[in-house]
Amino acid sequence: MSDVFDVIRERCAEVARRARFVRIDDVGLARFADVLAAEVWPEDDRDPAHHFEGDDETMLAFTLLLDAINFGSGWFPMLAKRDGMSGYRTVATACKEAFERDGAPTAAVLRTTSTEEMARLLAQDTAHPEVAALMALFAQAWRDFGAWLETEHDGCYATAVESAQGSAARLVSALAEMRLYQDVARYEELDVPLYKRAQITAADLHRAFPDRAWGRFEDLDRLTLFADNLVPHVLRCRGVLDYAPALLARIEDGELLAVGATEEVEIRAVAVEAVERLVAALAKRGRPTTAHALDGLLWNAGQDPVIKAHPRHRTRCSFY
Repeated sequence: MSDVFDVIRERCAEVARRARFVRIDDVGLARFADVLAAEVWPEDDRDPAHHFEGDDETMLAFTLLLDAINFGSGWFPMLAKRDGMSGYRTVATACKEAFERDGAPTAAVLRTTSTEEMARLLAQDTAHPEVAALMALFAQAWRDFGAWLETEHDGCYATAVESAQGSAARLVSALAEMRLYQDVARYEELDVPLYKRAQITAADLHRAFPDRAWGRFEDLDRLTLFADNLVPHVLRCRGVLDYAPALLARIEDGELLAVGATEEVEIRAVAVEAVERLVAALAKRGRPTTAHALDGLLWNAGQDPVIKAHPRHRTRCSFY
């Protein structure tokens, strides 16, 4: 019986087959697989979200609510950032500190979250229109989560996770009931689900609670790449993805790509398929891994200043 992960893989493979602006370089992919198979993979994790210090219940709420606002890369150049930190790491660190200090908000509190409160939490200035727009979306995401938590799960974070009964697929589908999680693109006549934030929630729960039911999912290894704008960029820089010259020029000029535009969908979907092929190539080289493990490796590699020195695509949406 197929699940949401089967659909993601099938549709992304079809986008890769049809793609006009983004293609997988088979030679580059094989070369990169050789490199990955031979090197020692670093164990350090540069995501501040994975270093939370607090009780389990607060850590559970923190994990869920950080992933509820784990988007906004199209606005990140406008954010006030902490020294040496990216936009995401600035947001994650501010949330981490607030939850460690104040504990978890109730569903009722979440339902009243305002743009101004979110801006204060993240130390952002809403006098800048672009920043205000992102803070408004973040606040909406928490209000939606609070309503979902209260209506569907009696206001209990643990119940929200436990109701998935150890299935990442069920968790993804449950989270996708909220509008800002509905990460499904239209490509020609195809609906292409990607569900970056819903999928990464399952992976983050596993990292936070590897030995507890909250982090154990029987289908965890079925997760796909968490398609955003950084991992595809790393794949391009490593010679795995090739962008059409006109598309690359637009990205390097800092032009925003519209969410759902053909080029934007191809970047994310073809990256998903490229990672599937990398997983297969690594298995043949005696280095078995999973798509979500490879995602973590590539995301951390994307923190390298050499990678960051090259522009990556930017899109303003609630998906990544």
